[in-house]
Amino acid sequence: MTTAISESLVFDQRGDIGILTLDRPHKRNALDDKTVLSLGDFFRTPPEGVRAIVLTSSGDHFCAGLDLSELSDRDAVAGLHHSRMWHKSLGEMAGGTIPVVAVLRGAVVGGGLELASAAHIRVAERSAFFALPEGQRGLFVGGGASVRVPRLIGVARMQDMMLTGRVLTADEGERVGLATYLVDNGGGDNLACELAEKIASNSPVTNYSVMHALPRIAEVGPDEGLMMESLMAAVAQSSQEAKHRMNEFLTGRGPKVRTADGGAN
Repeated sequence: MTTAISESLVFDQRGDIGILTLDRPHKRNALDDKTVLSLGDFFRTPPEGVRAIVLTSSGDHFCAGLDLSELSDRDAVAGLHHSRMWHKSLGEMAGGTIPVVAVLRGAVVGGGLELASAAHIRVAERSAFFALPEGQRGLFVGGGASVRVPRLIGVARMQDMMLTGRVLTADEGERVGLATYLVDNGGGDNLACELAEKIASNSPVTNYSVMHALPRIAEVGPDEGLMMESLMAAVAQSSQEAKHRMNEFLTGRGPKVRTADGGAN
């Protein structure tokens, strides 16, 4: 059943998979404040029974960035609060309880790249292109890009994009890490749904650990990271679902690791 979350967001639930669609094609899905706030509200209290979400878009573009009609002559304090509003809303997605697979097509620019980088997996269609044009406009990123994008591609590549206005193609974006998967045009939603179904079949404890513990482990020293890993491993394996899954595997009834040619190990 399809539900309008706001004027610019549409939601459809298919079993334990949710499809959230940016629906401002006439604006190339540019983000106004209402849309950003609606995204935060949605991920703060996601629908019951949803275990993975596909974030996609209507029209030819994922998101062309900030809606220019929203630009105003803010003083420093107002600009600070506006940026923090973006941080809070996109943080509800990045640091929420449900993994998000984003489908990227056409423009993934400025705030659109900030939104994409808050997802946990990104599927790019070949039409996708990536840019951070703030540097050419006398601006600096304000929606979380300075934290999330370097984690994907490194500081030097982000500096290049901002200093020179470099636009990355879908192939380049996949190669440097902005996209996790690359598919032909029109194939993004199908692959994203397949991935979301796999994610939804995991233990919620494992998914939560991957979303929340793994990024933190990567940011701390080796000794602290290993201790955190041990704690999360103990928590995960103590759950009843983990015990059931291990029993299924040991008795030959659980899923096996399969190679690309279909072989099982």
